[in-house]
Amino acid sequence: MIESLTLAQLAYPEPMSASVLAPYLFVSTAMFAIGLVGFLTRKNMIIMFLCTELMFQAAGLALIAFGRHHLGADGQTFVIFVLCVAAAEAAMALALVVLLFRHRESLSASAWKELNG
Repeated sequence: MIESLTLAQLAYPEPMSASVLAPYLFVSTAMFAIGLVGFLTRKNMIIMFLCTELMFQAAGLALIAFGRHHLGADGQTFVIFVLCVAAAEAAMALALVVLLFRHRESLSASAWKELNG
């Protein structure tokens, strides 16, 4: 039992090299770009909110990659906050989409311009 504890403690992680970090950042950048393009080009509210979630996840991936690169837990801590914001945003988005659909029976973003107090 003592041998297994000492062996586990010997394998302290080494910093992630830049060549290992680069693919994570590339995937994160691609995900964010796809989300941004989808958000700017689509008119359907559900698709727009899904693209926002994709951008949140891309930011989370970059934060975790940088956290692992610097051997700190800061990236993982920030991702918890990003996930909390994403969950709150999803709840608000669902409520707004249901409200819009009840009033206009459409999920087009242009229908929001017609709703005044």
